[in-house]
Amino acid sequence: MGDKPIWEQIGSSFVQHYYQLFDNNRCHLGAIYIDSSCLTWEGQQFHGKEAIVEKITMLPFQKIQHSITSQDHQPTTDGCILSMVVGQLKADDDQIMGFHQVFLLKNISDAWVCTNDMFRLALHNFG
Repeated sequence: MGDKPIWEQIGSSFVQHYYQLFDNNRCHLGAIYIDSSCLTWEGQQFHGKEAIVEKITMLPFQKIQHSITSQDHQPTTDGCILSMVVGQLKADDDQIMGFHQVFLLKNISDAWVCTNDMFRLALHNFG
């Protein structure tokens, strides 16, 4: 990891941490958001840590497992990190589905937090 730019190291570490929390105990995800964070989940908007955690913890499955296919990270001009994740997930006994997720990470008081989060299942309608 040492040969990667720092924003890639931070972005990769965040992604690993996020999905580990999501897969094992979603209620702990509140630690990565702040009161001004925004989440777009399948087109629905949620604003603030409390609303985001409520949405994530109320999702209608008991268990989930994410598998990351690829991730890309970029530094922004204002010192943030933009991360894009592509992968697959399996919830309960449902079929495996693809997903895309984008995070905007900001360093506040020496801690990286997620200020913006956008999630979409990779569903296609070819009919």
